[in-house]
Amino acid sequence: MERKIEVLSTIKVEYSPDLYKIVDMLNRTLKKEDLMFGLALDKEDQKKAIFTIYRT
Repeated sequence: MERKIEVLSTIKVEYSPDLYKIVDMLNRTLKKEDLMFGLALDKEDQKKAIFTIYRT
């Protein structure tokens, strides 16, 4: 049975080089809760990052 990934929330924030550390910590800590976190640079504004929370 294939499970779908559901987007729970997305927010655009100021980019910081350490943001990936927070996303990594959240992914490691909350994996058992079927949550996944993503981080991507905004294609239109490289000073912004898009942080997304998913349910897996």
